[in-house]
Amino acid sequence: MPGRHVTDRQMRLYMQFRQTDPRRAAAAKAGFSPATADRIEQDPRLPSLKKAPRGRRRPDPLAEIFEAEVVPLLQASPGLRPIALFEEMIRRHPELDAGVRRTLERRIRSWRALHGAEQEVIFRQTHEPGRIGLSDFTDMNAAGITIAGIALDHRLYHFRLAYSGFEHAHVVLGGESFVALAEGMQNALWSLGGAPGEHRTDSLSAAFRNLDADASADLTRRYEALCAHYGMTPTRNNAGLAHENGAVEGPHGHLKRAIADALLLRASREFPDLSAYRRFLDELVGRRNARNARRIDSERASLKALPRHRSCDYEETVVRVTSSGGFTLRKVFYTVPSRLIGHRLRVRLYDDRLALFLGGTPLLELPRGRAHPDGRHDQVVNYRHVIHALRRKPMALLNLVYRDRLFPRDAYRHAFDALLQAGPERQACRVMVELLALAHERGCEAELAVRLAADLEARRLPDLAALRVTFAPDPAGIPHVSVHLATLASYEGLLGSTVQTGEVA
Repeated sequence: MPGRHVTDRQMRLYMQFRQTDPRRAAAAKAGFSPATADRIEQDPRLPSLKKAPRGRRRPDPLAEIFEAEVVPLLQASPGLRPIALFEEMIRRHPELDAGVRRTLERRIRSWRALHGAEQEVIFRQTHEPGRIGLSDFTDMNAAGITIAGIALDHRLYHFRLAYSGFEHAHVVLGGESFVALAEGMQNALWSLGGAPGEHRTDSLSAAFRNLDADASADLTRRYEALCAHYGMTPTRNNAGLAHENGAVEGPHGHLKRAIADALLLRASREFPDLSAYRRFLDELVGRRNARNARRIDSERASLKALPRHRSCDYEETVVRVTSSGGFTLRKVFYTVPSRLIGHRLRVRLYDDRLALFLGGTPLLELPRGRAHPDGRHDQVVNYRHVIHALRRKPMALLNLVYRDRLFPRDAYRHAFDALLQAGPERQACRVMVELLALAHERGCEAELAVRLAADLEARRLPDLAALRVTFAPDPAGIPHVSVHLATLASYEGLLGSTVQTGEVA
């Protein structure tokens, strides 16, 4: 083929030089002979355009079935996946080779580009500073976080400003609820130091799902009141259209990948307590915000000032403490000190805790529990609340409904199992109750658990008498206080001198 050794680049150079130079000089500058230049003068097309299109080297394996069978299926069911069509074609035509799958996928993609239905179009938006903040929840169970050896079932509440990219993450132990949204959003706003003009979320969809009309309307009013407290306009994206919340949906993935990388660098997914995990997340998010510090600072000038105080980020209810030494709330039984039996308590439900009040007097906080996914009840038990009563009725431990929840650590549970296997049930219950009482009275719960674990590992039963000696108060550690009492005559002398000086009327 004429000009077969000439590249498109040489051809373009020749045409460029030919505008000012003679043919032979332009050919020399382009790097080919004058004879080649003659051929180019006769046919000025680029070499790549002179090549004839390559035909098929083997027969088309889909020639007989694509138009006849595949296309009708695509027209009837536009949502069919290529893999489903491939499996159907293999079922209908066993003679087809498995290697035809990629060919079929490319053919389907080309057909849809020419004849398929119109697709959803994403309209990129220009964000103004201070205009919109977005909230959403994302599941974190795949991260494999453990707290004191127990897998943490949790989500992250994620808040983000659309303009500057400021973000805040808050650990949520329950589901997507108004309480979790209110607490997480307010933490984000107070950390930021201002509020945007609009707040968008789809996080309430789960909270609305199983509510009746009245409860759904009440939740809507509470959400609108929360936004009004901060001067924000509440908005929600359309159900099922996550891309409308794209300014926070997309960053979910970035944040979760950053968390995964930080966990790999940390070389452990285990945390001693929930507070340590929350500090880990706060530090990570803080570093991410530091990279956008200049843009975040510029947006702060456009944010609305915060109100003087936070809004309500809890639910409130009233419970009655029963003779069982506790109360049941949302399928969870909580123990409280027995002196509260018969009283009505005001309870504030947060995402991770309960705050108890007797009238207006704060009493205590309890970790919040949740019913099992299958609907079974659960218990949140503190053995310190009931140990004094259990010492009077130690056999109650044997079939106690919340017995497994009563033990503060695994070592206590294993010790009770060993006691039951080794001796009479009455003796096992008495020893176990006394061990719990020892842990409570001496404040040695962790140290006693270590001793119990060591005894079990050595195949020894707990020796209650020896443990009482071990954890008894150390006489050498108790300071000796000497009190010298003054004589009565010294007081009379003092009073007499005071009267003489006129200091006492």
